[in-house]
Amino acid sequence: MRCPTSPLPSSTTHFLRHPQRPIIDHRRPISSLSSSPLEDLLLVSSLSKLLSQSGTRNLDHHSIPITESLVQQILRRNSIWASTKIDFFKWASLRPHFKHSPCTYSLAFDAVCRAGCLNELRPLLDLMKEDGIVVDSGTFKRILDAFIRSGKFDLALEVVDDMEELGATLSPYMYDSVIVALIRKNQVGLALSMFYRLVDMSKDDEFVVIGPNAVACNELLVALRKNDMRVEFKRVFEKLREKKNNVGLDRWGYNICIHGFGCWGELSTSLQLYKEMKNKGSEFEPNLCTYNSLIHVLCAVGKVKEGLIVWEELKGSGHEPDAFSYRTIIQGCCKSYRIGDATRIFSEMQYNGFKPDTIVCNSILDGMLKARKLNEACQLFEKMVQDGIRASCWTYNILIDGLFRNGRAAAAYTLFCDLKKKGKFVDGVAYSIVILHLCRENHLGDAFELVEEMEARGFVVDLVTLTSLFVSLHKQGRWDWSEKWSKKWFEKIMKHIRDGSLLLNVLQWQEKTEALMRGPQDKKKDLKPMFPSKGDFCEILNSMTSNNPELRSDLEGTEPQLDGNQSIFSDPWSSSPFMDRLADQVDESNNQSFSVSRGQRMQEKGIQSFDIDMVNTYLSIFLAKGNLSWACKLFEIFTENGISPVSYTYNSMMTSFVKKGYLKEAWSVLHEMGEKLCPTDIATYNVIIQGLSKMGKANMASTVLDQLMKRGGYLDIVMYNTLINALGKAGRTDEAVKLFEQMKKVGINPDIVTFNTLIEVHCKAGKVEEACKFLKMMLAAGCSPYHVRETTLDYLEKEMEKLRCEKASIRFTRKDDTKSTT
Repeated sequence: MRCPTSPLPSSTTHFLRHPQRPIIDHRRPISSLSSSPLEDLLLVSSLSKLLSQSGTRNLDHHSIPITESLVQQILRRNSIWASTKIDFFKWASLRPHFKHSPCTYSLAFDAVCRAGCLNELRPLLDLMKEDGIVVDSGTFKRILDAFIRSGKFDLALEVVDDMEELGATLSPYMYDSVIVALIRKNQVGLALSMFYRLVDMSKDDEFVVIGPNAVACNELLVALRKNDMRVEFKRVFEKLREKKNNVGLDRWGYNICIHGFGCWGELSTSLQLYKEMKNKGSEFEPNLCTYNSLIHVLCAVGKVKEGLIVWEELKGSGHEPDAFSYRTIIQGCCKSYRIGDATRIFSEMQYNGFKPDTIVCNSILDGMLKARKLNEACQLFEKMVQDGIRASCWTYNILIDGLFRNGRAAAAYTLFCDLKKKGKFVDGVAYSIVILHLCRENHLGDAFELVEEMEARGFVVDLVTLTSLFVSLHKQGRWDWSEKWSKKWFEKIMKHIRDGSLLLNVLQWQEKTEALMRGPQDKKKDLKPMFPSKGDFCEILNSMTSNNPELRSDLEGTEPQLDGNQSIFSDPWSSSPFMDRLADQVDESNNQSFSVSRGQRMQEKGIQSFDIDMVNTYLSIFLAKGNLSWACKLFEIFTENGISPVSYTYNSMMTSFVKKGYLKEAWSVLHEMGEKLCPTDIATYNVIIQGLSKMGKANMASTVLDQLMKRGGYLDIVMYNTLINALGKAGRTDEAVKLFEQMKKVGINPDIVTFNTLIEVHCKAGKVEEACKFLKMMLAAGCSPYHVRETTLDYLEKEMEKLRCEKASIRFTRKDDTKSTT
């Protein structure tokens, strides 16, 4: 070994003194030069300085002893720019008979990935393919992750193709990045198949392989939930829970599954997962995200009362609610007409320093307008503007629709016209709302003018708007399949449809349905009921509650019994005892059988729901005309062709049967609804109460109401009016008044129908003074008297006159008795 004081080789000393002067030593090749560690250090230092100053412009292959070690040391230097390192790397590769090693390529890729110079990755990969070099799987994974982080998913997938072309082995760690890239490229199917392949590899005993990591699994679960791939979500979930796999759920995975199953109404599965998290120790201890998901799940299945209790437990559990927590509970309260609770939590949110966003304000606005709190809604909107909360198109759509529903049609249309003049905050939904209300008021000409304007502004005339026009035409008698002139209206609508596929589907459906409805009826099912009877209403009600022990015991007047294995208070130090109790009492009957959202005529799922959307439209047309036989024939034709009815379909048939007095058939429809696992909604129970009132069994209304609340239901203003009418006609006016007080207590303002019903039932019960009290309340609430039916006012006037006459006769009788006594 040369001592430190010994002279350096002439080529090295010449380069150090004159780095810009190339020299050629003809005595021996450069590759044969031997150097000491000190010489290498000085050479690297001088070369680094030169690269930092002028790059590779002044370098010469003959003046620098190019070695693999030298290139690697330059690539490791932090003082040199990444682009300069790559230039030197490429410059060195131009030397004849010199080829970089896999280790050197790995260092080059690392330098590029750390610096974020992703434009250099593709040329480096091409150079590596030319040299026939294959780097290790860890380097490939860093390249994949760099492309994924920058959103270049196509390039990430090209890297995988390059690996296969070079014959490289894909390790499980590589699959994780590929799965994430495929998901973010919206190729969920390919990601799913790769996930199954990786899980199968993890089961093989011949390989020591680790399964997909938690990040890839969580990304896949989120993608499946967003795409509503319910079957695939459950299958992946079951794969992750298999003990023989080397994969599993982490805390975030549990939170994702709790949220996903809850969105699909499977409350029991969500509660079971929460229980598993509690039993797995501190690593899986439920966090704020877990409680937010649970509150969302409870509100989604209608158990808002339980959600409010968990909300109170959350505030005392050491987890401070965040903005998402407030948003979730406020939206749940507004959807279930708990406006009082929603406004209280909204005020608490502002008091704790959280500024409400547009979504929260939209939820409160929508809830207030549905609860007939028009003044409070307008005040909230003004406060939004003052506080600088930006109103969106949805905000104005909610206001326009709410004004229409609260009898302020002129104000709604004025707001709509003002927004059009400003040229913003008007979208296709706003046009659809106004067109729908014009059709309901039979202003068909104005509706068609708006359709033309909508199309001229570039908004798509969707199926919702189209079917609204169909219904209005039929109601006014301007559409009949037997009339030739009805085709003119059809052509007038069709010319405004810009979506060619929608136009074609509507035309084909129209032609097909007309042929089926006019065709001969199948006589095989003659004398057979369309909805086979399964017993009377009491038996159907018992069958609906047979799977719910808690509800059944409530109906029978007994206390619910818990399983011996259930431990409600298993952890006396738990910060959430009520949530633990819900998890201990988990049962399949907790799954959603009630839909919080009212069934809609249009499902708005594109071509997937086109048939049932059109069936619902024509069912509403036939039933509005009282043509029950045509409605039944249409229902039978499409159900036999495999079209599954939805809640709106069943509710429409039940409503028509109840109105016609076919109560037995109505209960049979209700039974079929339960057999096909079609969730009931508030409209279903509204029809049930109307049927009970017609049967003279209003005393069962409280039982049905209890069942509704146990299933996570709620009472909207229509349901309150139906119950008040049923109880009042049965002579139970005291209970009707209690419902009226409860209605105001929860934050729902009575409307004209409410006051009209209370006045009518009290008049018929001979309670004229109470009827007068409700009339005064109606006037004080701003409801004009002309909205009350004239017969009710006439009846009230006669009863008041009769009461005055009775009082006058009693007064005169008392005077006569006094005179005779005197």
